[in-house]
Amino acid sequence: MPLLKDKSLTKKEAEKRLGKYGLNEIRDISKTTSLKILLRQIKSNFIIYLLVVAMFISFFVGKSVTAYTILVIIFMVIFVGFIQEYRSEKAISALKNMLVPVSIVIRDGKEQEIQSINIVPGDILLLRNGEKIPADCLLIEEKELRVNESILTGESKEVGKKIGSEKKYTDENLVFMGTFIVNGRCVAKVLHTGMNTKFGKIAGLISTTEKELPLQKKVNRIAKYMVILAIVISVLTGLIMLSRSTALNEETIFSILILVIALAVSAFPEGFPVVLITTLATGAHHMAKKNAIVNRMSIIETLGETTVICSDKTGTITKGEMTVRKVFANNTIYEVTGTGYEGKGNFLHNHKKIDTNDEPALRNLLYNAVLCNDSIIERTGKDMEFRTIGSPTESALLIMGVKAGLFKEDIKLKRVQEIPFNSERKMMSVLCEINKEKIVYSKGALEYLIKKCKFIQKNKKISILSDFEKKKIAEYNKSMTSNSLRTIAFAYKKVKTFAKDHFEEDLVFLGFAGMEDPAREGVKEAISQCYSAGIKVKMITGDNKETALSIAKEIGLRGKIMEGIELDNLSDDELTKIISTITIFARVKPEHKLKIIKALKSNGEIVTMTGDGVNDAPALKEAHIGIAMGKNGTDVSRSVADLTLKDDNFSTIVSAIREGRTIFKNIRKFSTYQLSCNLAELSILFIGVILSPFLGWQIPILLALQILFMNLVTDNLPAITLGLNPSSNDSMMEPPRKNSDILNKKLFILLFFTGSLLTVLVLSSYFLAFNILGGTHEYARTVALSSLIGLEIVSAFNFRSYRKGVLNRGLMVNPYLFYASAISLIATVAIVYSPLNKVFETVPLGIDGLLIAVVLSLSLAIIFDLLKYINNKTKFFDLEHI
Repeated sequence: MPLLKDKSLTKKEAEKRLGKYGLNEIRDISKTTSLKILLRQIKSNFIIYLLVVAMFISFFVGKSVTAYTILVIIFMVIFVGFIQEYRSEKAISALKNMLVPVSIVIRDGKEQEIQSINIVPGDILLLRNGEKIPADCLLIEEKELRVNESILTGESKEVGKKIGSEKKYTDENLVFMGTFIVNGRCVAKVLHTGMNTKFGKIAGLISTTEKELPLQKKVNRIAKYMVILAIVISVLTGLIMLSRSTALNEETIFSILILVIALAVSAFPEGFPVVLITTLATGAHHMAKKNAIVNRMSIIETLGETTVICSDKTGTITKGEMTVRKVFANNTIYEVTGTGYEGKGNFLHNHKKIDTNDEPALRNLLYNAVLCNDSIIERTGKDMEFRTIGSPTESALLIMGVKAGLFKEDIKLKRVQEIPFNSERKMMSVLCEINKEKIVYSKGALEYLIKKCKFIQKNKKISILSDFEKKKIAEYNKSMTSNSLRTIAFAYKKVKTFAKDHFEEDLVFLGFAGMEDPAREGVKEAISQCYSAGIKVKMITGDNKETALSIAKEIGLRGKIMEGIELDNLSDDELTKIISTITIFARVKPEHKLKIIKALKSNGEIVTMTGDGVNDAPALKEAHIGIAMGKNGTDVSRSVADLTLKDDNFSTIVSAIREGRTIFKNIRKFSTYQLSCNLAELSILFIGVILSPFLGWQIPILLALQILFMNLVTDNLPAITLGLNPSSNDSMMEPPRKNSDILNKKLFILLFFTGSLLTVLVLSSYFLAFNILGGTHEYARTVALSSLIGLEIVSAFNFRSYRKGVLNRGLMVNPYLFYASAISLIATVAIVYSPLNKVFETVPLGIDGLLIAVVLSLSLAIIFDLLKYINNKTKFFDLEHI
């Protein structure tokens, strides 16, 4: 390594090369530009074509004011759609940039962590198991290295690699950008970055097509049926009007045709797809603010359906900030003071400070802990405070060494060989050359490591490790683990050769360290929320049974425990039958996780699973929702995960589930609201045509421009804002939904009831204004239009909650809805009382007309609140648990 440090780039040279070669990134060829979004509003929106037809018809029959107004509406439809989709694209793009990949490089002779986009040719990288390779590199050193190159070759087979020379090398000596290290580690020199890499050169040939989300399919299916209904009723309305027209001239026919088009446009749920994406993107943005980064938008729907969370213990339920509290060596328990990553602390025996140099076995154990270690600690500049790079467990061991005056970088050694940590063996070993002595240092889980030990060191004496001593060691270990301490054991031996065939045989047992990883704040409350929400929580850990039970008790996790060895002895069918009774899984290997998930899925559970290691990838893929760790997870796990936790916190999972439930509820609310409005508008005109001969009404009840105005201002705006309703604690007080259809039977009933109620009240307003008050047709039409707008606004406020009333819930619970409603009312006042009334053929309303609109709107609020009150008492029509 010293030679490599001498050859490393300086900071100044790296900056110079960054200017020459550019950032180490792949340009997003599939990026959606503003122009693409704008063109999409025209190409994919059938409504635009209908409006263009209506505009040309208006020009043709001489209604130029109507034509120009329709043109303005066309531009507004395009503009609103563009703004919504542009904001959604920006939100989604921002999510992709929230997790910045980092790499460890050697610069200025020091190991340091930098953002991967700042890597330049000539940099020396240190790459470890589980990491994604950030550039095309030549291998300088490698230890048991195997790489997954499926992203380039399509073959999932692991590939071995060898070191090579810059003058002569083949693919066997190279590792490529985008591939993953699945075993071992290496040191590599960067040859190519960014678009000059092998991955970058083929990036331009990759065609990326956006997959349709499951929710989009459901929304599009609803929209299709609504379109058919809209066309049928619009055409029927037009035919009835034609049949009743006394003067069938060209102008009448074209006016009716424009009305039919306007009615169809109004009833088309053209805003559904955009509102859906806006709602999903906004929800994903809210999740990101709470440290949950959505990798695939399609999982948001599934989040709300989660019935089981399978969570790792270390770093997710616990803090993942290890601190060594006790050390067993020389048949003695030593206490270690200090917390976190501060190097301040002492070693105590019987509460008295000791010098570790006077304890040979303990001193040897400390050397082992520091040297058999892949992590790095760096001084932060503050007194004895360190920044860590690597695993929390290994970082804690390095800090323990610092407390004894042992700094890894100060020890003159050469690491000659190593056997990396493996989840099967649960241990690692390194062969170091120190002062011409060759020493193997090993560390790992006690029950695995002690099987490799034949001797034990006590003070300076090395003796045979007896069964009695093994039993005594196990008792000391149990004492620590039952007090929530996670233990890791150490052993060593001196060898004469560099051959590693017998590294891990006949080792000398040194002892073990007990480290504390306390439960995170808020985890106990989060688990309680899960129970209230009908979600089962299962804790999975590689720790032993005692440690697992101790943590489970602390966080309020209740249920039976099972160890990995028991899982091995159960068939899939046997596990499926009993898995619902098991809450804690201890001494688990990655393959056990896969078995657990399959058993849960066989029971019909919707499984959310966390993972951080390379071998967790199959389990993350198998789960309905795979969750990777953003801080301490591997690149491999993050690449297959659906969700990434920036803070590695269990409570964040619960927040994400709450947000997922809220998003799905909001989608249901805006869908039901908008369709009820569409249904009402269709019904008002259709029934108005039917009733007109009997009541002397002039048809149509509403004119084409009035319908288009209402569609743009009072239908779409509130619907968009309903999709932004904030989450509430209520969403975690109910069981997971079993029916994932957006509109089920209950919502269809609500939709038709609301639409029918709006229809009756609007027709009543026309009847009152024309038949009772004796107003003109224009006056009655304006009253009906104003009433419908007011009623739709009240209906939007009603759809904020299925349980709480319109009048007893604050107006600013959803401020977006309040502002959208204010805009709708201001726009309505403008077309009634300003010169715009000539364009929209309205007339100013007097007190009586305004009273009709206001009273009917308030009566709707009272009706809704009364029905909710009765329903809350009787539970006759439960809409909260649909």
